[in-house]
Amino acid sequence: MKRFWRMFLVVLILSNIHGLVYAQNDSEKTEESNLPYTPVITPNGSTLPWKMENGVKVFHLIAEPIKHEISPGMVINAWGYNGQTPGPTIEAVEGDIVRILVTNQLPEPTAVHWHGVLVPNGMDGVQGLTQKPILPGETFAYEFTLHQHGTQMYHSHGDEMTQMGLGTMGFFIIHPKKSEHKIDRDFAIFLNEWFVEPGTATPNPNIMTDFNIFTFNSRAYPGTAPLVVKKGDRVRIRIGNVGQESHPIHLHGYNFKMVATDGGDIPESAQYPETTGVIFPGETRDIEFVADVPGDWALHCHRRHHPMNAMGHDTPNMIGVNQSGVEEKVRDLVPEYMAMGEKGMHEMTEMNMQGPENTLPMMGGAGPFGSVGMGGMFTILKVRENITTYEDPGWYHHPEGTVAESIDKSQAPQAEVVSYTCPMHPEIYQESPGSCPKCGMTLQAESVSK
Repeated sequence: MKRFWRMFLVVLILSNIHGLVYAQNDSEKTEESNLPYTPVITPNGSTLPWKMENGVKVFHLIAEPIKHEISPGMVINAWGYNGQTPGPTIEAVEGDIVRILVTNQLPEPTAVHWHGVLVPNGMDGVQGLTQKPILPGETFAYEFTLHQHGTQMYHSHGDEMTQMGLGTMGFFIIHPKKSEHKIDRDFAIFLNEWFVEPGTATPNPNIMTDFNIFTFNSRAYPGTAPLVVKKGDRVRIRIGNVGQESHPIHLHGYNFKMVATDGGDIPESAQYPETTGVIFPGETRDIEFVADVPGDWALHCHRRHHPMNAMGHDTPNMIGVNQSGVEEKVRDLVPEYMAMGEKGMHEMTEMNMQGPENTLPMMGGAGPFGSVGMGGMFTILKVRENITTYEDPGWYHHPEGTVAESIDKSQAPQAEVVSYTCPMHPEIYQESPGSCPKCGMTLQAESVSK
């Protein structure tokens, strides 16, 4: 009998704990649903959790070495916060008192600067100037009241060249107590550039200008997550930059308004329409538009090399050079040599040529009509009608008669595909598409006219 009552008490206690857990989760859900703002989405990233302690919002950042995937097929040795770069987005509300605990797990001292946030001087986070360095293994507390709203940033302010060059940065977004209009989809994108020697995994922070990887939220296309919205949504995109270069970010299909800078909101009378906004180092810019035209719309940096992946800048210019006969002669010395580049770089996207280990192809990503021929700072705004979730809806289905097509179909000779072969290993051929088992190249169709 005693055993029965002991078991009964255990079950009762566990049931109460279970109920408390669910009550806490329900409370959290209720609290989130009552937020005075639309939570920010950081594509390929996350938002930093917080807890209330005596009226203070408490956050915890951990600066640490991490393994970070730039895109499938490439992982780098980076430094970041809480296991990621950019670090998790901090969200708070104007008027909040925040306490941010920073633990240093890097192999050298650090400090964290709240870029653009109006703080007391002793909380500004400049190592040696406004505070002692945070030594490896130490935790410092920063505490201040938020007297503004807007898109701000945080980043290392100790050995910036190395620490920021390896990824120690993140968004600090302060929402107004009351918004003038509701934002349906609020995105945050951090711009950055890196130099990673092909075949290696550690970015070189000493590079000043000659970068070879360009990223949105430290991801390169095709590894960048799309921005999915419903037709009719009011969309805000916040863009931040603490890198070395300026980036003209261009959105297809829309005019947007530049509505805020890191200094605050732009008065409505001073807002101006754009299709491309330049974000310089140390700046943030907020753009807004209503998503009223369905489709898959490109969003990318308009510097020509930036929507590309690793490139060898010492490659000779072969545009227009007749290389007939060269290939065969060079193959006597280098068996897998292939002459390329005389007609442009499109063949690189079609062949899907593999480079050194842990190195992305120059251009990648397959679209509904073939190779997209883009990499780096490139992603897709996916606007859809009648969707019930914001999961990736796949490729856009164009209404009949709305896609550009060749007008020469009737005049072009019809062809019949007879086999697929490797341009580097002509002995490899098969009747269906695929990749070369020797070099990994995409097999090319060889056809004969009917």
